[in-house]
Amino acid sequence: MPDKHLSSQFDSELNSVSARVMEMGGLVESQIRQAVYALSQFSLEAVETVASMETRINAMEVEIDQELSSIIARRQPTARDLRLLLAFSKATANLERMGDEANKMARMVRSIIESGAPRSLPSSDLRVASELASGLLRKTLDAFARLDVKAAVAILKEDDLIDREFDGFVRKLVTYMMEDPRTISPSLDLLFLAKAIERIGDHSKNVAELIIYLVKGKDVRHTALDEIESAVL
Repeated sequence: MPDKHLSSQFDSELNSVSARVMEMGGLVESQIRQAVYALSQFSLEAVETVASMETRINAMEVEIDQELSSIIARRQPTARDLRLLLAFSKATANLERMGDEANKMARMVRSIIESGAPRSLPSSDLRVASELASGLLRKTLDAFARLDVKAAVAILKEDDLIDREFDGFVRKLVTYMMEDPRTISPSLDLLFLAKAIERIGDHSKNVAELIIYLVKGKDVRHTALDEIESAVL
């Protein structure tokens, strides 16, 4: 009976941490949506909203890490339970970094607005990529909650699409800068925006790889996508 009681307490603690990670993920997703809105509407109000959310997200990462450290010290979990707790820690670190990238996006949008940069630059291309990144995070959180390996592999594929969007956008910006040197400064702002969006996709990919590691016990980092599919599906 005592063992069963301890087990149920541990399960409750795991569920509590999982809920906190999902809450943090939802907050980061909202922050990214605000950053996307700031870009699409050149909205300073949305820029301020993104910045105000940063403090809360950072605090949540610290709180979750402290809770995880406490559980590990008290429960001394092994095998899959330890992998799960470590995955929670790595997931929160990736979520916090996504929030950092959303904040960078907001700062770049502010710079573009305040500099009066020409609206003829291809910022609309970035809106498509940023919406892809936001949607990818939403899918990642859902896959993490369900520990869905098939969805995790699909996320890895979608991150490749975001990477291709980034490469195409960089080529387009280089063309703009070569044709009109006056666009160099605002083009660099857009380039930093594009890189932040690409990094959000990369962090979603990291979490997807954590899902595969948790369920299959396979570390698929630095593994070709076709090899991952054949190994885990």
